[in-house]
Amino acid sequence: MIRVGLTGGIGSGKSEVSRLLAARGAVVVDADALAREVVEPGTAGLTSVVAEFGADLLGPDGALDRAALGRLVFADPAALRRLEAIVHPLVGARAAELFAAAPPGAVVVYDVPLLVENGLEPGYDVVVVVDADTDTRLARLAARGLGAADARARMDNQASRDERLAAADIVVANDGSPADLAAAVDALWAELSRRVGSG
Repeated sequence: MIRVGLTGGIGSGKSEVSRLLAARGAVVVDADALAREVVEPGTAGLTSVVAEFGADLLGPDGALDRAALGRLVFADPAALRRLEAIVHPLVGARAAELFAAAPPGAVVVYDVPLLVENGLEPGYDVVVVVDADTDTRLARLAARGLGAADARARMDNQASRDERLAAADIVVANDGSPADLAAAVDALWAELSRRVGSG
């Protein structure tokens, strides 16, 4: 088995690279999906978030209003740290369970936005960074309906482009077309498969 940490700034296309790797046979563990899972209704995670931030962050169905929580924590670094202190240990424990369940010889990809910010690089055999320039990322976020101020606030709460690139073992450039990205992921998959085969 080879453990791959996959990261990239918001709007870089990291999720698309993750999807393409899964289609090629990687076992993908998605930190964002786990972050949602650990605060679903009825979980200890949701109870802790409500105790910290208030029941007004719950929707009529009892689920967490993630958009409202995002607006709150991305405007307040101290609140973001308090949220991370609740959610990150729960996500880490669930990810460890999924890694342990992966078959021998698997390429296990942990799709994690905050890999660099949280100093997680040493836990992986290979760190892959999906990279795109700031204007490209902002345009993608605008296309998803995220306003410029929200997009900038989220970028400002992440590692800089230079910090991510410095942590990378492999960089996947994603400023081009979908076909360019697919070709880059083919090359990445070939390299990861070679490494797991020689391990």
